[in-house]
Amino acid sequence: MSTEVDGRKLRGERRRRAILEATLRVIERDGVGGVTHRSVAREADVPPTSPTYYYATLDDLLIATLVWSAEHLCGEMLRMIESSPREIAEFLARALDEDRGRTLAEYELYLLATRRPELRPAARRWIDLAFETVRPANPVWFKVVLAAVDGLLIQGLLADAPPTADELEPIVSFLIRDRD
Repeated sequence: MSTEVDGRKLRGERRRRAILEATLRVIERDGVGGVTHRSVAREADVPPTSPTYYYATLDDLLIATLVWSAEHLCGEMLRMIESSPREIAEFLARALDEDRGRTLAEYELYLLATRRPELRPAARRWIDLAFETVRPANPVWFKVVLAAVDGLLIQGLLADAPPTADELEPIVSFLIRDRD
């Protein structure tokens, strides 16, 4: 009996993740305005009722996507804590080149929260998770780094050509020189 329950729970978790990943892909392709329960179901290749079953409203779906994205980003950040400036620059360059669509979708959601108060706690979640994950000795320095990374990524998304790791490395070196 417990195996059956665990199996259903695992399938449910997989379906939720597929829906959240599909939501980011829809935003990447069509913007937040393209997100509907139906468009997400089609993108996730799940029954049309699945997104509504897990996320009753579009706000619930967007909030869950923001929180899931924040948790994913913090997992990446945890791996970057002790990284060299070069490794961090390469990570940022990938976010602006190979992973540009996902980065754009995440920032579109993040910026939507500035207009939609119900999304703000979920958008701020990534900052809270970042502090919980890194536990910086100097919180002011860490806030500056987070703000700078946001700025670098937004500027990179606006650029005609994404910045390279070589271009980003001196900036990252400058930012993290006082990390302790």
